[in-house]
Amino acid sequence: MPAPGRRMILWQIALGAAFLGAWQWGASAGALDKFFFSRPSDVLGRVFQWLIAGSIWTHLGVTLAEAFLSFAIGVLLGVVCGFVLARVPFLGALFDPYIRIANALPRVALAPIFLLWFGLGIWSKVALGVTVVFFIVFFNTFQGVREVDPLILNNARMLGASERQLIRHVLIPSALTWIFSSLHISIGFAIIAVVVGEYLGSSKGIGYTIAQAEGVFDTTGVFAGMTLLAAVVLIVGAAVNRLERWLLRWKPPPSSAEPPLG
Repeated sequence: MPAPGRRMILWQIALGAAFLGAWQWGASAGALDKFFFSRPSDVLGRVFQWLIAGSIWTHLGVTLAEAFLSFAIGVLLGVVCGFVLARVPFLGALFDPYIRIANALPRVALAPIFLLWFGLGIWSKVALGVTVVFFIVFFNTFQGVREVDPLILNNARMLGASERQLIRHVLIPSALTWIFSSLHISIGFAIIAVVVGEYLGSSKGIGYTIAQAEGVFDTTGVFAGMTLLAAVVLIVGAAVNRLERWLLRWKPPPSSAEPPLG
């Protein structure tokens, strides 16, 4: 995903400021009930209060650890399985119905099962996150490998390239765009999955904090927890964008100019 220009960043900031300003004005003027919607100023105040007091760092660290493990394991399994099944058509056809069935299973229904299997610790949340990340990365990797131009593969084979050289110099570079497009999506879904797992049963984590705030009808605490998660997603997404630009630096930048007619 190309990095936005400065003008677009300013427009994005303006849009966010307009939304928050309208929210603040509506809650202060009585158009929105503060009990149900809180106010951006109160939410930011609660976030700073948590950060300064240090009470949130343990919960944030647990959630980040669960999300990182879910993301890393899910990406590794998704890339490996996607490559293998795309390169071995027999295995792809053999596992196709089972992968579709597994992907169709509702993740929320799996969360209580993982809690029974792995307990209230981090691994039940990691297992739930892996089931979400794996399929996103797997399908993109599988499609990216299959979309490689057969002419390029045949030319490489004619030049004496081995299967390992094909994977390293042709298949992986060609599939990287597909893989990174799945990473941008799976980051958010990994965090969502572990937070849902924490919400359903845990003793630590941002999901646990949100559930506790919801239990006492603390709308400000709920929005403060979601604000922290949004900030984490933006930071991690920016890191993935930088990694993508570095790994795909060999690709020419997309041109915005229209091709000449005629």
